[in-house]
Amino acid sequence: MEKKREISGKILYICTREREREMEGLREVKKDHSREGSGIDIEGSFEGTTEEREFNSMREPVLLRNRKNNTSQFHIFGANVCPIESLDYEIAENKCFKQEWRSRKKVELYQYVFLKWTFALLIGLGTGLVGFFNNLVVENIAGFKLLLTNNLMLKDKYYLAFASYAGCNMILAIVAAALCAYVAPAAAGSGIPEVKAYLNGVDAQSILAPTTLFVKIFGSIFGVASGFVVGMEGPMAHIGACIAFLLGQGGSRKYHLTWNWLRYFKNDRDRRDLVTCGAAAGVAAAFRAPVGGVLFALEEAASWWRSALLWRTFFTTAVVAVVLRGFLEFCQTGKCGLYGQGGLIMFDASSRKATYNTADLLAVIFLGVLGGILGSFYNYCIDKVLRTYSIINGRGPSFKILLVIFISFLTSCCSYGLPWLAPCIPCPTHLSELCPTKGRSGNYKNFHCPSNYYNDLASLFFNTSDYAIRNMLTSSAEKRFKFATLLVFFVATYGLGIITYGIAIPSGLFIPVILAGASCGRLAGKMLDPLTSLDVGLFALLGAASFLGGTMRMTVSLCVILLELTNDLLMLPLMMLVILISKTVADIFNKGIYDQIVKLKGLPYMEAHAEPYLRNLVASDVVSGPLIAFSGVERVGNILHALKITGHNGFPVIDEPPHTEAPELCGLVLRSHLLVLLKAKKFTKERVMTGSGIVNMFKELDFAKAGSGKGVKLEDLEFSEEEMEMYVDLHPITNTSPYTVVETTSLAKAAVLFRELGLRHLCVVPKTAGRPPIVGILTRHDFMPEHILGLYPHFKPHN
Repeated sequence: MEKKREISGKILYICTREREREMEGLREVKKDHSREGSGIDIEGSFEGTTEEREFNSMREPVLLRNRKNNTSQFHIFGANVCPIESLDYEIAENKCFKQEWRSRKKVELYQYVFLKWTFALLIGLGTGLVGFFNNLVVENIAGFKLLLTNNLMLKDKYYLAFASYAGCNMILAIVAAALCAYVAPAAAGSGIPEVKAYLNGVDAQSILAPTTLFVKIFGSIFGVASGFVVGMEGPMAHIGACIAFLLGQGGSRKYHLTWNWLRYFKNDRDRRDLVTCGAAAGVAAAFRAPVGGVLFALEEAASWWRSALLWRTFFTTAVVAVVLRGFLEFCQTGKCGLYGQGGLIMFDASSRKATYNTADLLAVIFLGVLGGILGSFYNYCIDKVLRTYSIINGRGPSFKILLVIFISFLTSCCSYGLPWLAPCIPCPTHLSELCPTKGRSGNYKNFHCPSNYYNDLASLFFNTSDYAIRNMLTSSAEKRFKFATLLVFFVATYGLGIITYGIAIPSGLFIPVILAGASCGRLAGKMLDPLTSLDVGLFALLGAASFLGGTMRMTVSLCVILLELTNDLLMLPLMMLVILISKTVADIFNKGIYDQIVKLKGLPYMEAHAEPYLRNLVASDVVSGPLIAFSGVERVGNILHALKITGHNGFPVIDEPPHTEAPELCGLVLRSHLLVLLKAKKFTKERVMTGSGIVNMFKELDFAKAGSGKGVKLEDLEFSEEEMEMYVDLHPITNTSPYTVVETTSLAKAAVLFRELGLRHLCVVPKTAGRPPIVGILTRHDFMPEHILGLYPHFKPHN
């Protein structure tokens, strides 16, 4: 049995018998020329002859210093902590891959392109159908609940009305919480941070699984219908990504869906493109904003983009718009139950004049500053709430449900109790609609008021979020709200939005922020009414844009989404101004809400820009061990031992004499490929290259990534003692063109290269000859501030 030795207490290098014999020969020489203090100590330091030091440098291919990466490689999954993997966006150009591509016919390339567009079409159809289904069910459930409560109030049964209202809300909330707590914990929350991390290259557990999709759909329906101050926009982006991910699984042997064409998508690279289309389709379905969905994917979600992906994403969102338009036209006939107003324009604000002067611009600047300050404070509060809720949720599913019940009861008390504080207002004359409103929706809620009177605060609270926003955006000529009403509604929605996010239900952040921003904007419009000519409804729209810019920190996509929502192109200059100001002000205090949540979940996200302090370091300053390398023809026992003692997913392959004159880097081999190769047991008793036989034995599909994380497991492999002593040729499955940087490369450049190319491994090679052919491997964890600042605490990150 070959002897294995750990060098420097850090670096493990698996050597051949020839190397061991050479080392033993050097030790014999050392015995003949021994002197006091010479030899190899347990730390691997070497004091001996020049020949011995040269051989020792060959044995130790990485670091001679004791360095480890102690950053967490786990993330928060629901209330659990689960390991993080990275995605293989890089193409492994090994001999098997090249042989497969050389054998492909032209018609297969056309099939591949045709399938890409077909999947884009299916993603658009699926996401559009789910978006319409969600809205239809929410409107009918919420309509039934509000009708039941309103009928009881008309009979002066106020306590029973509250019991019915709070009871319906609580039952719906418990169902949503139970689904998230017991079936799919990853479905809780918005989902946009998880999708954003996936497109950055982070493979977090179950974030796009079928169970997550199921719970996200029905959990968001029950959560929104239960009256929580949450939206369906973030969950819809997650739902679209899940649909795209499932389509991109490349077939399923379990369900006998193994059509030969589907094999093209059994890789992370194509799945990434599909998930990008799905996220854009989800936003398009939620806001009915197809162009805004594309820009959202470009600006916020995707870390990697190209023109071909832009075309397919635009096509996907266009399909979503057509599907929604068709179903909404059908609902206009009254065949959708209690479904309310439809149309691709949700809040039409185009009928008002948008003329403005210098005083109006100053008022808009003030609103932008206010939105930036309050938006950053909103993010700060959500950060603290999420940290508190993580302690509660970590105690088990029952505590998650209890927290949801408490927040549901508090929300019901606010939405039912606060309108009692508002006075009854006489109905305006010459209205085109009934006052007070009869039915489940409308602008003039009667609540407890007598005939021909309405309650303006009930029109906001005792309604669905969409109708509350419509009421906020109406002009002052159509609807007037008292100053106290707007103040109470702003404080309530601002506070409830903060404490609701983080509980175990699917919840979007857009609607709470729009509600708080619109009420604050309308409030500011009433205060500045003597100084400005802008309508308070337009102030409400600008306030929503300001708050969204202050929390989300998006610019172009946010502006286009709001324009598509309101159909008010004349407001474009003012909207651009208020968003830019609010984002600039908010960036002074903290990061965007999604960036904060990504960090809280422990997801190792690679930023688009490198921190300034990274320019003071080079690649070799942060590379860590242990590094395990294989020979081009390696012993089976060595490979199996390395796979057992480490969780590494990439291993350098080094060609050594007699196959080469000197050790040289052959390339990089993936763990999953090694498992497939070992399972085939294509071994030899002698240490010889058998590449052609292995290439003919395997196809590229054999090494393709299995769907939903299922593939060859190390535990499934069994070998006899004789097989453990045999050899296997790694050249056919080795990626012979891995991305490399010289050890003196600026760490900032290495980080940008790693992120822009979507890498999982970046090899660091020596600058000078006569050294081991590889210094180490950089992964995304080596670029994390926690690791770098742990090694060099004197550097200060840029806030």
